[in-house]
Amino acid sequence: MGLALLRGVILENERNSKIELVDINKIFKARRQTVYAAKDINIHVKQGEFVSLLGPSGCGKSTIIRMIADIIKPSSGQIFVDGEEITKFKRIPKDINRKIGFIFQMPNLFPWLTVRENVKLPLTVYNVKNEESENYVDELIDMVGMHNVKDAYPFEISGGAVQMIGVIRALVHKPEILLMDEPFGVLDAATRESLDLELLSILKKMKKTIIFITHNVNEAVLLSDRVYVMGTNPGRILENITIDLERPRSLDMLETDEFVEYCELLTNHIGKLDLSKIV
Repeated sequence: MGLALLRGVILENERNSKIELVDINKIFKARRQTVYAAKDINIHVKQGEFVSLLGPSGCGKSTIIRMIADIIKPSSGQIFVDGEEITKFKRIPKDINRKIGFIFQMPNLFPWLTVRENVKLPLTVYNVKNEESENYVDELIDMVGMHNVKDAYPFEISGGAVQMIGVIRALVHKPEILLMDEPFGVLDAATRESLDLELLSILKKMKKTIIFITHNVNEAVLLSDRVYVMGTNPGRILENITIDLERPRSLDMLETDEFVEYCELLTNHIGKLDLSKIV
C-alpha cells in the first residue's frame, strides 16, 4: 500500500471518531504576553470510549473541552463531532449541542431549587416537556440512591451527593457525549474513589463517550480506556497511553502490580515535563 493511500485510510478511520481535534491551537493575548494555552493538539475519541486528559494545572485540559463544547473558540485548527466540523460554525448548531453534556468542577446547583428541580433544569433550558423526560429525572435520582432527598435543598445534603447531582443533571437530556472537568476534584480521596466507581457503574449502562479532565494519576488509570498526558508552556500532548485493565474496575485494583505500573508510567511522563521546565 502506497504512503498516500495509507494516509488516506488513517484519515478515514480518524474521521469515524466520535470526537476529533486536528491541529488545534489556542492563544490568549494580554498586554504584555501571549499565552499558548493549547498547541498542536490532535485527539481522537471513539464511540463509547472513556478518555482522560491528565496533567498539571495550566496545561490546557479545561481549555480543550471548552473548545469542544463551543464555550470558547480555537485560534486555529478543526474540531469534528460525528464527522461534522463544528469549528466552521459561528455558533455550534443546536442538534450538535444537544449531543453534549458538560460537567464542571463545581456543580453550581441553585440553592433555592430542590435536588429534583436542579436535575430537571436542562429540560427547561431545552424546552423539553413530556412524561418520559419527567420519569427519566426520577430514574436518574434513583440510580444514584437519592430518592429520599429529591425534595431536599443542596445545603441539606453532603458534598459528595451535591457533586453527583451535578453529574446526573448533565445526563438528563440524554447526551451522547460527556465532557467532565474534574467533577470530584474538591472531595477527599476516599469519597472521590467511591464516586469514581459509582460513575463507572452509571456510565456502563448508558454507553456514553467521555472526555474526563484530571490531574490525579490513580483516577486516570481507574477510569480510562486511554489517557492523553499533557505538558505545560505551551499546553501540549506528551503521550497517548492505552490502559489495558479488565472491566469492571474496582478499588481492589489499586493494589495490583499492573495498576501500579500504569501509575508509574504516567507519573514518569509527567516527571519528564517537570524536567523540561528547568532545562
